[in-house]
Amino acid sequence: MAQKLWEKSVQVNENIDRFTVGHDRELDLYLSKHDVLGSMAHITMLESIGLLEAGELKVLLAELKNIYKRAENGDFVIEDGIEDVHSQVELMLTRKLGDVGKKIHSGRSRNDQVLLDLKLFTREQIKDIAKDVEHLFNVLISQSNKYKDVLMPGYTHLQIAMPSSFGLWFGAYAESLVDDMLFLHAAYKMCNKNPLGSAAGYGSSFPLNRTMTTELLGFDSLNYNVVYAQMGRGKMERNVAFALASIAGTISKLAFDACMFSSQNFGFVKLPDECTTGSSIMPHKKNPDVFELTRAKCNKIQSLPQQIMMIMNNLPSGYFRDLQIIKEVFLPAFKEIKDCIEMTTYIIDKIKVNEHILDDDRYLYIFSVEEVNRLASEGMPFRDAYKKVGLDIEAGKFTHNKEVHHTHEGSVGNLCNDKIQEMMGDVVKNFEFDKVERAEKELLNR
Repeated sequence: MAQKLWEKSVQVNENIDRFTVGHDRELDLYLSKHDVLGSMAHITMLESIGLLEAGELKVLLAELKNIYKRAENGDFVIEDGIEDVHSQVELMLTRKLGDVGKKIHSGRSRNDQVLLDLKLFTREQIKDIAKDVEHLFNVLISQSNKYKDVLMPGYTHLQIAMPSSFGLWFGAYAESLVDDMLFLHAAYKMCNKNPLGSAAGYGSSFPLNRTMTTELLGFDSLNYNVVYAQMGRGKMERNVAFALASIAGTISKLAFDACMFSSQNFGFVKLPDECTTGSSIMPHKKNPDVFELTRAKCNKIQSLPQQIMMIMNNLPSGYFRDLQIIKEVFLPAFKEIKDCIEMTTYIIDKIKVNEHILDDDRYLYIFSVEEVNRLASEGMPFRDAYKKVGLDIEAGKFTHNKEVHHTHEGSVGNLCNDKIQEMMGDVVKNFEFDKVERAEKELLNR
């Protein structure tokens, strides 16, 4: 068993080692390229304050770039007996460059290293998710515009209620994603602050230039207070998890609607044949398994903030090993929600709409409010109009022409999709992903 960075003369018991390391080796592979990028910024700063020679910086940066490429290509491996990604990177440097590789840890702790890695990883994942959500949003808006004049029943208490439209249905989920993106943007801004230099949570006696590493890595600002930087471990993950849960909540509801509306009892939509599965015994079945799994996965993601809170909520300030367990639920969640967004986008883009739902007179009574409003517009008091229509329904005499004439903002006849698109555009622009992309590219080209 390889010696740990923190070991002195006594080697840890193997069972204790296995228990304390847990799943870190596998999970740290998520963080490998980000750990390398953070080290590149850190040593560039160390050279500027005289803790590295210019020649040492040059060879270290060159080798770190090689390791970064391996990580980006999926070829980075944490060897047996090596505790984590930080130890593996340092080992690779010392094997290739000798003792100079041991200098990269000056002025930092594994505490602020993992804080930094998690933030760099998370902001990249948020960027990917924001782009995926925007794609789904655009598909929903496109479908809303395409089917804006196709009426469908709206429901309350799962009872037919008032006229709706597919324009409203698709557009509602599009606007829901705008609010989800606002949440994601707030989480991104809280994430995009530099903890590097907080070391073990109490700073360093080295004259570190934390502003320099902030600029090198494209952060918006520092986590200034070094104790708070450490207190942010878990809090950042929880805040991001709430944003992911918000997106998951929208998609889960959409998945439920699609499953229900595609059933024979509704027949409002038809899912793409390639997105349904059959039965081993019933040859007629076309099951909406993709949306059912999407619903389950999204509901699982909605539990993520609570899982993180339960791990961290009774911890005082300072670092505790409990925080390591958050990785197990947090890091894999991004791929899971990306898969759900991708599947949903594919199906919604290809979904077929029944344009003749209201030909069936079972939906006639959804026009009762339209008739009440028509009578009220002609001068009859609303309560009298309401009673008249109600009595007509009871007597089986109610009729209506199955047309609606809504004009106010956000109604069947005035979807305001252009306004909803403007809102989404403003949120996307405010992420300022290009700033981070430029900083990372410049750092890798040093």
